[in-house]
Amino acid sequence: MGKIVAVVNQKGGVGKTTSAVNLTAALHDLGLRVLLCDFDPQANATSGLGIEKKKVKKTVYDAIINGVPTQEAIVHTKFGDVLPASADLAGAGVELVTMENPHYRLSETLKAVKADYDLILIDCPPSLEMLTLNALAAADGILVPVQCEYYALEGLSDLMSTMRMVKRRINPDLEIFRVILTMYDGRTNFCAQVAQEVRRHFPGKVCSEVVPRNIRLAEAPSHGLPVTVYDRTSRGALAYKAIAEELKGKL
Repeated sequence: MGKIVAVVNQKGGVGKTTSAVNLTAALHDLGLRVLLCDFDPQANATSGLGIEKKKVKKTVYDAIINGVPTQEAIVHTKFGDVLPASADLAGAGVELVTMENPHYRLSETLKAVKADYDLILIDCPPSLEMLTLNALAAADGILVPVQCEYYALEGLSDLMSTMRMVKRRINPDLEIFRVILTMYDGRTNFCAQVAQEVRRHFPGKVCSEVVPRNIRLAEAPSHGLPVTVYDRTSRGALAYKAIAEELKGKL
């Protein structure tokens, strides 16, 4: 039975979708059966693995709202499988409130295919609302990308408060799976200080490899490719490959 991990941080621009896309591809290259569930209405993870959003007929929205069988919505790519998103998800939070067991709709959707995968990654929206709560209810653990800057530390306290609430009321088994330090600039002392502080708050949970600031990571999505394919020798690609190796050992 596979593990479900939500890639979550309510702060935008921290490398959440970048991490979800590139870890999916890197873990797939390592021989794991990986499903990326795009649960963000912007659907950037969908396009990041080369799927044309306008051509997708069934999405995760159809699965959680309209009862479409999960397997029918999954798109198979050479980088791993994807449960794609669409702009329809933007209104799903309101629709979910009126449904039975609203916090567990994604959990039920993924439960139907969990045995088919070694790992299911959920790319969450950059907010702590109904969609993210659904992802946290479905997940065995969370993977938290943290940008190496001051405000990132402030946002972590809000995320941890939400996680504690979810553990009390919705999913008592939820744990921190791993923390990834992103956009690391080794030329600044401040980045090193933030990294040290994050490691102090999450002992034994922070990935040993950091993701550097890297132009190739920014360019890859515009080509519909993970950076591990777009430029496999770039610093960004090498970082995600190393993190994938580390995560594989924890599954």
